[in-house]
Amino acid sequence: MKLFYTSGACSLSPHIVAHEAGIELRLQKVDLKTKTITTEGDFLAINPKGYVPALQLDDGEILTEGPTIVQYLADLKPEKGLAPRAGTLARYHLQEWLGYINSELHKTYSPLFRPNTPAETRADRLAYLSKRYDLVEKQLAGRSFLLGDHFTVADAYLFTVTNWAGTVKFDLSPFPNLRGFQERIAARPAVKAAMTAEAH
Repeated sequence: MKLFYTSGACSLSPHIVAHEAGIELRLQKVDLKTKTITTEGDFLAINPKGYVPALQLDDGEILTEGPTIVQYLADLKPEKGLAPRAGTLARYHLQEWLGYINSELHKTYSPLFRPNTPAETRADRLAYLSKRYDLVEKQLAGRSFLLGDHFTVADAYLFTVTNWAGTVKFDLSPFPNLRGFQERIAARPAVKAAMTAEAH
């Protein structure tokens, strides 16, 4: 399988999950400005949406959208426990968190990366992030991971998105549980391996 990624983007999340699951992926770096694959080729031919991640299966089928890809990877190795079994209430709670991170956190960061975002919009988005992280902070109280004491794909996604805080100058100091979470996840061997691979 091939993972189309961009360093520092949300594609880090499925990359982490693949390492956690012991799934070997061939990495294909994408230049999002030109929509080209670094080795060669038109990325829009792979994913017409124009953004990462995209996962090309061995039969050529393409999967897009990070929350979908991480669940697919987790289900390939159910014994690793990276996602609760499909059809269980625990699986729906996982999907609940993936949806929350995707819509309330991930998309809120987007305008903060653009240099032409007006100051008023920037301030509004930072304030919105604070409100949304309040819920995450409460969820992490007394637990190591979002769903309890076991790492799941939702943790990989939360870590990836929250890792952008420094880049956009979002202050995490009011969120000690979240900061502890970020440190714990950053120390995981799979996370270090994925981040090292993407640094090249």
